[in-house]
This record gives sequence, structure tokens and C-alpha cells, in this order.
Amino acid sequence: MLKINKLNISFKDSDDKYTQIIKDLNFEIPENKIIAIVGESGSGKSVTSLSIMGLLSENISKISGEIIFEGSNLIKYSDKEFEKIRGNQISMIFQNPMSSLNPSMTCGEQVAEILLTHSIVPEKEAKQRVIELFEKVKLPRVETMYSQYPHQLSGGQKQRIMIAMAIACKPKILIADEPTTSLDVSVQNDILKLLKDLQKENKMSIIFISHDLSIVEKLADTTIVMYKGEIVENNKTNLLFENPKHYYTKALLKAKPSSKLRYITLPTVESIINNIDTSKQYTKEQRNINHKKIYAQKPILELKNISKDFGHNSFWNFRKNNITNAVNNVSLNVYAGETFGIVGESGCGKSTISRMIMGLSTITKGEIYYKGQNIAEFTKTQMREFRKQVQLILQDPFSSLNPKKNIEKAILEPMEVNNILANKKERKEFIIELINKIGLDQSLLSKYPHELSGGQLQRVNIARAVALGPELIICDESVAALDVSVQAQVLNLLNQLKRQYNFTYIFISHDLTVVKYMADNILVMYKGKVEEITEADELFSKPKSEYGGKLLKWTQV
Repeated sequence: MLKINKLNISFKDSDDKYTQIIKDLNFEIPENKIIAIVGESGSGKSVTSLSIMGLLSENISKISGEIIFEGSNLIKYSDKEFEKIRGNQISMIFQNPMSSLNPSMTCGEQVAEILLTHSIVPEKEAKQRVIELFEKVKLPRVETMYSQYPHQLSGGQKQRIMIAMAIACKPKILIADEPTTSLDVSVQNDILKLLKDLQKENKMSIIFISHDLSIVEKLADTTIVMYKGEIVENNKTNLLFENPKHYYTKALLKAKPSSKLRYITLPTVESIINNIDTSKQYTKEQRNINHKKIYAQKPILELKNISKDFGHNSFWNFRKNNITNAVNNVSLNVYAGETFGIVGESGCGKSTISRMIMGLSTITKGEIYYKGQNIAEFTKTQMREFRKQVQLILQDPFSSLNPKKNIEKAILEPMEVNNILANKKERKEFIIELINKIGLDQSLLSKYPHELSGGQLQRVNIARAVALGPELIICDESVAALDVSVQAQVLNLLNQLKRQYNFTYIFISHDLTVVKYMADNILVMYKGKVEEITEADELFSKPKSEYGGKLLKWTQV
């Protein structure tokens, strides 16, 4: 279906010099098969897919080699020639549906546009075809969805719109670039099933790009592993997972937290390259001793029957109030030195709870106590101290930092606001020491957020939180957007800092294996309610709730 021969791609830097990113790639995409390309950020996965689509700018890139599709070399195609096949014979689903959809057009109009561009149907039939596509990708209320704008849809629904757009012209090849990253496990499961069903129905080939090997194992016929712009392994998926040959493939497979083993330190690419032993595990006895110590104390944080309602006016009747129960009667205790996990699908109330704890969202009903005091009764001085003691690390490291401030200023600013240390000299010395502790080079302090990778930026966000000397840190999907190897580094760092500073964590995630690795107790939420609060190992061995069992099944642990 598609053959790539000796593909080389270089990009121009600020000095007008070219740096080679892709080096002598050779692989084939057979007909009616799913081929996965895996590797961490910067390995060249997305650049390869963009070159197939003809989306690399000639002004900043240099491409050589062959991309053979139906007897023609796509590298030699003009923009006009590409327009005939792009979206028609070769289509692509991008990672972030929000930035890929036009916010000023309805979802239906955007899908209809591609049908009309390629003259698939006459204009009067376009709407009906779009509705049929929406039904095919299993969107609810298809007539309503046609008229809605992207911001009115959930992440999973927007991704289904992107899939409908990609398959509208029945392409021969579909490129799916990280289509399930940051989606919760239930939505992820639905999207993967949908892609597999569509592939069988339309007999198309899929190039599935991902850094999540657990997804690839379920989906792909063949897996290609990329590292630093080169293919280091290419094999049938089952053979590659059973017997990986290259050290990098072995590192990727080992870096994902196990549902059965709890390593003290997760293996990383670096540790495997340097033959560092990471085989030590926490024993059940060690865990029991630690839990006895933790739960003998009074809780540091108590949530008592808290609820959060969101009211919104009906479009047709402004007097009528529709109430959404985002969080419904939730109670939990968090103890000093504990990592308390919260899991559940998008919209279940996980992040709303974190915002209520931080005082960023009002509580409709119930009380939150910190060290025995109701936070609703805090004075301004007490609330300021509380917000210093309770820090939040968010999911997206890029949007969490001010792009106009360098890394040193980003860490320095909250320290100055909260009067941490005596003067600027002491603060700078502390920042340098902290940067070294979190595994970054101090030369990065003069750089700006756009100059750092996602993993480096998340370490900076952790440093900002740690700099204030908090007691409780809320990690809200803080590793969801990271590659598996970078994720392992960040999880190791969080555990190392916990041991060093005796932090308490609330760890929110949709990835059950990650939460199990980190957490002592886990709260399972569904539609704003508590399904169960269970010790992490017990949840995996014998969930108490039906929904907890479903999460485990979807995760296929």
C-alpha cells in the first residue's frame, strides 16, 4: 500500500544550518493492516507521518528518499497534487482534536467541507452523509451534534468528529497520530474499538502512532520502534512484545508501571543503557508497616459529604435552572505521608474535587477540614498560608508556565510572593540546588518554556511546587501527556521527593497502573459519586464495585 525507501528529513535551525532528524527510514505498510510506530517524543514518529501527508514546509525542511504510493513518489508531489489525495486517499487523525477543529464552524459543517472539497457528494446530500458518518463513529444525538461547535463537546466526542472527518472519503490509508493520548480509559477503549471496526469494514490500512505500548499491543499487527530518528526494531507485534531485541525496546516495555510488581524505582531508558539495577521491589510486609504508621495518625485533610452543583440556564427558557451534580456527597480522609489515588473517567468529578480543596471552586454542600480546621472559616492570612502548604501540579506542562518568563523567574516568582527565604541571593542558590535535585542542568534556568521538552517542563512545575515547602501536593493528571520513559522519570522523581521531604500526595489519573504504583489507597469515582475507597493492591485483586471491575477490564491488567 505504501513503501518508504531511505527517507531522510532535515530541519533548518536559526543559523540556517540543517539538522538531520530522520535517518534512512525503510518500511512498508501492507494492505488492510494496522502498523504501529512507537517511540518517545523526538524520536521522529510524527515528522514521518507529516512527510507522508506532505505537510512539512519546504522553507524549513529538506526531504530525500522515496515515499511510494500507487506507483508515485509523494516527495516529488506539488501542493496541488497533494490536495487531491490528502484527506481523500490518505487521511490523518491528529493528537489534539481541540486545536485541529475550527472553533468558528459547527462540527457538521467541518465534516461536510471535506466531502464537498473532494466532490464525494453533491451539496444537498452532504448533511445526510455527515449524519451517517456521525452514526458510524457512534456519536450520540447526531442531529444535535451536526449543529454544535467543538467547545460544546467532550474530548472523546471531538476525537470521534476527527475520525468521522478522516474516514469521510473512505481513504486507503489512515494515519492516527496519538489519537487516544490524555483520554480516560473508558473513552480510550471505545476509540480503539471504533478504529479497529472501521479498519475491518473499510479494508483500509492504519498507521497508528503512539508512545503507549499497552495500546499498541491490543491493536497493531506489526510494530515499528523508532529512536532518535531511526528504526531500531520492526517485527510482528506479538513477537516484539514476547522477545524484544533492542535495548531501547526493552526499556520502553519495562518503564510502564506493572500491575503485579511494585518496583522501588521504575526502569528508564537511561538506567537500562547504563546497566543500573532497578529490580528491588517493595515487599508486602514493608507496605503493611508503612501503612500502620501512616494510618495511626489523625488525617491531615478531611472531606465531609462535599457536593458541587453547576447550574446553567436553558437556552429556550432563561428562568429555568438545570443543575449538574459534578460531585455528589463525597467523603474521604488523607493522611500525612500518604499517596491517595483518585481514578475515574473524564467528567466524574476528580478535578472538581482538587479545585474545591484548593479553594478555587466553591463548595455547594459539605465541609473540607485541613489539620482539623474548616477551610471555609479561614481568614485571608490563613488561606494564603494554606495555599502555600497545598500545591497543585497540572496535566499540561506547557500551559502551566508563563511563556514570557524564563525558568528561573518561573520558580522564583512564587517564592518571592510567599516570602520564602530572606533575599534574592538565597532564593537563587536554593533554586540551583533544587534544579540539580530534580535532575535538570542549571543552564536551563535561562531558557524559556518553549525551549524545553514536556518532561523537562513537568520537572520545572514540580520544582515550583516544591520550592514553597508544601505539605500536600495534588498531582492532577500530571503524567498523562508524557511518554512512557519520561513518565517513569517523573514518577521516580515524585517518589524520591516524597521520601526526602515527607510529602503527602493526592494523585489523580485515568491510568490505573500508574495510580496503583503510586498510591496507598485509591478512590474510584463515577458520575460524581464514590464507588469505593480501597487499598491499591486490593482494588486490583478484588474490586468491591462493579465500576471498579469495569475499569480493570478496560485496562486489561
